[in-house]
Amino acid sequence: MQYEQAMEAVAAIQAHTAVKPVVGIILGTGLGDLAAEIEQAVAIPYSEIPHFARSTVQGHAGRLLIGTLEGVPIVAMQGRFHLYEGYEVPVITFPVRVMHLLGANTLFVSNAAGGVNPAYRPGDFMVIRDHIAFAGLAGANPLVGPNDERFGPRFPALAHAYDAVLRTLSHTVAAQVGATLHEGIYAMVAGPSFETQAELRFLRIVGTDAVGMSTVPEVVVARHMGMRVLGISLITNMATGEESEEVNHEGVLATSDAARPRFAALVKGILHELA
Repeated sequence: MQYEQAMEAVAAIQAHTAVKPVVGIILGTGLGDLAAEIEQAVAIPYSEIPHFARSTVQGHAGRLLIGTLEGVPIVAMQGRFHLYEGYEVPVITFPVRVMHLLGANTLFVSNAAGGVNPAYRPGDFMVIRDHIAFAGLAGANPLVGPNDERFGPRFPALAHAYDAVLRTLSHTVAAQVGATLHEGIYAMVAGPSFETQAELRFLRIVGTDAVGMSTVPEVVVARHMGMRVLGISLITNMATGEESEEVNHEGVLATSDAARPRFAALVKGILHELA
């Protein structure tokens, strides 16, 4: 049934624009201002797209934008959906299905994350090499249920989910634009509560470099459909488990706001090289 719903959403979007995107972008918390850089952008509120959910989190505008960036036709989510908003996983990942059916074969996904690796600093970026899907391992996997072969195979491989060529390219561009870019492991937790000190120490022990509450479900679905994936985390706070001050969403937004120019330069540089 989701395939038919996705096609309904595609038809509604195509009624607004003739642009056929080749890259899909998901803009994480506080990073939605890249949308202002999109040329000849058509903005469609999620409320006008059949079967799209509503983004309820501060820092997520809740619009789909289609246009060009650095000469590349793109479709961008200005705001995403999360488990902690009460949405089922197929609802969270539905827009990625739609992006692919619109023509996108590459997905750039961004997020705000806590720096579990003590070498990271707020304002740094991390390109995701691999992930640990705690929510997915506990059963919240977007592929649970009947499989539709029109989307992809029953048992997709995720051993190399994040494209090595795109990761290398991101390091090259980061050096050019002066952004500090690490490479590491992203762990997804369900949220919305921030982690306890014991949980953060556990995450460090199992190899986590950054922790957040999104991204992984979208990546699983993108790979299910054969899309190339590049994931970039903005480190908004330290999360080693040794901090004396507690993290809050306002601080996350403030760090995201300060990083907007560098994030925009990084994404635009990568797209320029792809073009």
